[in-house]
Amino acid sequence: MLGNRGRDTKPEKAVRSLLHAAGYRYRVNRRPIPEIRRTADIVFGPLKIAVFIDGCYWHNCPHHRQWPKTNAEFWVRKIEGNSRRDRETDALLTAAGWLVLRFWEHEKPADCAARIGEIVTSRRQGNLVDGQSVPK
Repeated sequence: MLGNRGRDTKPEKAVRSLLHAAGYRYRVNRRPIPEIRRTADIVFGPLKIAVFIDGCYWHNCPHHRQWPKTNAEFWVRKIEGNSRRDRETDALLTAAGWLVLRFWEHEKPADCAARIGEIVTSRRQGNLVDGQSVPK
């Protein structure tokens, strides 16, 4: 497990690179809400947008789910716990007025960056995004 990165994974870096090249500026690996011990991969603080790029194995991707055969009980509990924590994080951030965006590591970085860019631009203009709005 020491070889598994908690940040700066290839999918994260690819999405960040595309966002940066498009002129977007953001914070990396930050707590959207300092009091809550949860870090987002990409944070647009003033716009209250938290982006997570989840690994398929660790976050229980429905398309790539494979349960381990060795020490299965432990790993199933661990991975299901990660999924529960993700849902709890989404609820906490949403309740605090944040927009949470989640992408899977298997999604094309260009598609992720395009979607993030659309939402950031829309929020900057004060438009509603997923039922939420942020003042200009």
